[in-house]
Amino acid sequence: MLRPVRLHQTLSRTVHTITLPQPDGGSATWAVETRTADDHEARLYRDGQRITTAEMPAAFTVPGGRIEVDAGFYGVTRVHLVAPDGQERRLAPAPGTLEYRRAALTRRHPRLSRGIAATAVVILLANLVLAVPEGLELLTSIPQVAGRFGTFTSPVDLPGWLSMTLMAAGIAAAVERAVTWRHNRIVDAETTWTSF
Repeated sequence: MLRPVRLHQTLSRTVHTITLPQPDGGSATWAVETRTADDHEARLYRDGQRITTAEMPAAFTVPGGRIEVDAGFYGVTRVHLVAPDGQERRLAPAPGTLEYRRAALTRRHPRLSRGIAATAVVILLANLVLAVPEGLELLTSIPQVAGRFGTFTSPVDLPGWLSMTLMAAGIAAAVERAVTWRHNRIVDAETTWTSF
């Protein structure tokens, strides 16, 4: 039985739903549930009853097409109904989920929402700029790489507290981008997005 998403589950559980007409003339609500602790499994429900479970990326056959679902490190990256003609429709986040709460914030406070989105981009770009020199230094510290290309010393030497702050802010920014379905190959370079 599909249970509502509770506040303490918002970072570990997502549910997306869609109501579709059925061959018998009625309709049914289909739901896809994912939990981060389940090693990327997706569960399909029909009117609250579990139908099946599959490892992601998953494709569930339903009346009117198939539901494709996948997730990256920071959240769900795809949950779409794909019709036989190729048209796609994203499933709606269920009440209580982080995606639902974030969409509600956008509806109620659009300017605040845009500010949060812009701040997330700035944080991710700053982390990317600061991570490249440190990554090169780490890479060139490997003896085989150093022997072939030499070593690189990063000009950036951040104190530990600032590195930890930037890392925590980067995680929050990545989650923000994931729940609002925003993705850019450069800005979101550290996130994993796969597609069918």
